[in-house]
Amino acid sequence: MAEFSKSAVTKETGIRHFFAAAGYSWGGFQRLLQESAFRQELLFAAVGLILLVAVGATLAELMIAVVLFLGVFAVEAMNTAVEEVIDRISPEISNVGKHAKDLGSFAVLCMLVASGLYLLYTIASHLFFR
Repeated sequence: MAEFSKSAVTKETGIRHFFAAAGYSWGGFQRLLQESAFRQELLFAAVGLILLVAVGATLAELMIAVVLFLGVFAVEAMNTAVEEVIDRISPEISNVGKHAKDLGSFAVLCMLVASGLYLLYTIASHLFFR
């Protein structure tokens, strides 16, 4: 049986792992800021939160919105990662690459719709039913 060679990358442990992971996350955030879709989603989140505060949303309602927006950001990050990998390993147009990108885009759309519906419901309930 063949032995696997030792990894060329040394993995950090303990507190050094925490700081290394934080650095990778910061790098991912900076990369995501280059995407216009992510910047638009940040604007959507900011406007949504401002509207919720303006209509007197409760802390629980604000926290639900924050969690939904974080979900949007996470799915957008994964979608961007899929697109980067597909573009790297299959720069030519292929059905498999198109399907992978379309599925990632659909996942983002689902999160945006969920967030938007929650905002509409919560804002409307504060404006018309209280």
